[in-house]
Amino acid sequence: MLEVLKIFTYLAFAGLFVILGLGILNLARTDPEQASRSNRLMRMRVIAQFVCVILILLVALAAGKLF
Repeated sequence: MLEVLKIFTYLAFAGLFVILGLGILNLARTDPEQASRSNRLMRMRVIAQFVCVILILLVALAAGKLF
């Protein structure tokens, strides 16, 4: 169980870094859709961060390091 949670945590972090990279690259664009794309990427990043935090807490709980 713990190993599966760790794998999902690493995958969530990888996804978070991809979204963050896309957001940074989007800042260099100048097309009319840039602002709406930036807002969408920001919402995706916040959701990905939430998932990462939950997974970290689950890993800590499963490892017995929490409570």
